[in-house]
Amino acid sequence: MAQINLNMSEKTAQAAKDKTGTTPAISPSSAGDVAATDELRSIYQKMRAELAKVIIGQTDVIEQMLICILARGHALLMGVPGLAKTTIVNSLAQVMSLQFNRVQFTPDLMPSDITGTDILQETNQPGRREFVFVKGPVFANIVLADEINRTPPKTQSALLEAMQEHRVTVAGRYFSLPAPFFVLATQNPIEQEGTYALPEAQLDRFMFFIHVDYPDQTEERRIARETTGAPPAPLQKLINGDEVMRFQEVVQRVPVPDHIYDTAVDLVRRTRPRSDEAPEWIKKWVTWGAGPRAVQYLIRGAKAHAVLQGSYLARMEDLEAVAQPVLTHRILTNFQAQSEGITSTFIVEKLVEEVQAETRRG
Repeated sequence: MAQINLNMSEKTAQAAKDKTGTTPAISPSSAGDVAATDELRSIYQKMRAELAKVIIGQTDVIEQMLICILARGHALLMGVPGLAKTTIVNSLAQVMSLQFNRVQFTPDLMPSDITGTDILQETNQPGRREFVFVKGPVFANIVLADEINRTPPKTQSALLEAMQEHRVTVAGRYFSLPAPFFVLATQNPIEQEGTYALPEAQLDRFMFFIHVDYPDQTEERRIARETTGAPPAPLQKLINGDEVMRFQEVVQRVPVPDHIYDTAVDLVRRTRPRSDEAPEWIKKWVTWGAGPRAVQYLIRGAKAHAVLQGSYLARMEDLEAVAQPVLTHRILTNFQAQSEGITSTFIVEKLVEEVQAETRRG
């Protein structure tokens, strides 16, 4: 198996050399990691088949959510109501044997409604009472924060602390969250009155910005036929939390060639209008670009995407596949861009096209 792994690494490195003209510095994965990659690829195919029982279409959304989980990230989901966002998350939790909680964010939601609170209870000793901490819905493996922009910043911050620290603070005490821990927050792009938009610093904590679009005509016909009759069969559990964490470690060890690191850094630095690497059109349309965290998420996302595709090291196509969800919410356009109808999505597409063209010329 080790010899097979070495041959696969050499072939991939040669393919990278053919594209860039230089041999990337990589270390071949261990035989155990190669076997784990093959196992995860097989499980991923079974997951897609299993989720197809209840989810019609949205394959890109499911893949991006899995990438976030494997890369130990969190995702912000944008889509109009009725596109099965909650169903996707709940179904994914079922096939992965993970505990799922959903929190509907409202203007009157308090931090303790998420993290939990102390309540006064009777003890075994007569006349004696004590405070006991009751865990909130954030104590789950997968938490769906529905319409996170409808609750005040104080409550948003409580959730964001849990995302960053994997723990909550109550009355000066720390309570660790279960592992693995993944937050999926949703926003409704239609109604913005009475909402509390997440600041850029808080948006930056989300690894991916996942856009959920309408289904195409064929998928919508299937939805009409298949979801209005008998209920679907129960979903089969294909993996558990311990295995998820094992695969997270495998993804973390995926080799990355030097030219992938260089491209990720170059791509992020081009988004900053004050950077020397930024093209003129970026300086014209962008107020603020992505920070160093974007580089980390590009690499981690490329590793996870590579593993799901059955590759033993990160490739250029893996980096390009995660560029859009990583960078879209980290680029702040100015008034001129908005007046011309230029979005951050278009800017990322243009940047990736430039990088692809330079790679082909190189």
